[in-house]
Amino acid sequence: MLLNSSTISPKPLFPQARIMNPGGSERNLLAWNVPPEEIVHIPEHWLSYEEPETSMHLLLGMLYIGFFFMATIGNGLVLWIFTTAKSLQTASNVFVVNLAFCDFMMMLKTPVFVYNCFHKGYALGHLGCQIFASMGSLSGIGGGMTNACIAYDRYTTITKPFDGKITRPKAIVMVLLVWIYTVPWTVLPLTEVWGRFVPEGFLTTCSFDYLTNTFDTKLFVGSIFTCSYVIPMIMIIYFYSQIVSKVFSHEKALREQAKKMNVESLRSNQNQGNQSAEVRIAKAAITICSLFVAAWTPYAVVAMIGAFGDQALLTPGVTMIPACCCKFVACLDPYVYAISHPRYRMELQKRMPWLAIKESDSDAQSTTTESSAPPPAPAST
Repeated sequence: MLLNSSTISPKPLFPQARIMNPGGSERNLLAWNVPPEEIVHIPEHWLSYEEPETSMHLLLGMLYIGFFFMATIGNGLVLWIFTTAKSLQTASNVFVVNLAFCDFMMMLKTPVFVYNCFHKGYALGHLGCQIFASMGSLSGIGGGMTNACIAYDRYTTITKPFDGKITRPKAIVMVLLVWIYTVPWTVLPLTEVWGRFVPEGFLTTCSFDYLTNTFDTKLFVGSIFTCSYVIPMIMIIYFYSQIVSKVFSHEKALREQAKKMNVESLRSNQNQGNQSAEVRIAKAAITICSLFVAAWTPYAVVAMIGAFGDQALLTPGVTMIPACCCKFVACLDPYVYAISHPRYRMELQKRMPWLAIKESDSDAQSTTTESSAPPPAPAST
């Protein structure tokens, strides 16, 4: 369904900028206020839709401003604390810092979107579009692969505690490989060697072109879909499913051994009021997988529909949903990965006592030991 517009321009900048309503009045189409030399950068698909109401632009602009402050403060604190606190400079936290950096970069492009919203369209033109899309590509693909590295790190720590733990130099090398893997998917469309970055939706955001009906575009979309979505998704699901399976198997072995020994539990310090380790691990795995799915599945679906499906399904309003999803997850990541970290909370408590964070050394020590130590082997029969 086409969106209504309350703003009528007496002098549209290109001839097809208006449509006639059944009642005889004219309404502006998307890109009505775009200079003719910029029209070439906009896929024809969007030029047949009416521009949205001004209130829609303002609402999205204010939403992004909220995202911007929430994400930059959260991820900025993570970057500051994790890079300056010696107790947090571990191999595993190298990945947390890189993820926070990706989320921070993603939100730095917000001013481009807000400016476009307040000017109702493609206000910053081709240059602004390329900056916006390039930062989105780097941060999105980099964040996805970093999530996969975090999954691998936790997998090796829990399932191979004696010979599989990642060292800090190895973690740094893995992060470098993430960026080597990520950069080409930004450089190729930026230089238009393969693919290109174009405006989408209300022409206030930009992404890679998934609407041009050519073989090269379809191949690019299929390739980036596989490399930036399918591969990290498979890795995340595999590693976390292995963790859950390992913990469940271990807990089952403990229960069976306790039954054979006619005792309630083999854990001397077990607190019956606490959740079992398997439930905690399962919840963490489900949360992390769900965040990745929530962030990038909408974009993946839209891109595949645009390249291989019915493009009529992709209205401007529909294609604004994926942009909001990934920004919202960028806001949540620092809280899921870092604020739940007891040592991080302790550092915040030391440096910002006015936050009134209550975290004791004993709680942080016990939680850290529990999360990092390998599960004990079941007693032999």
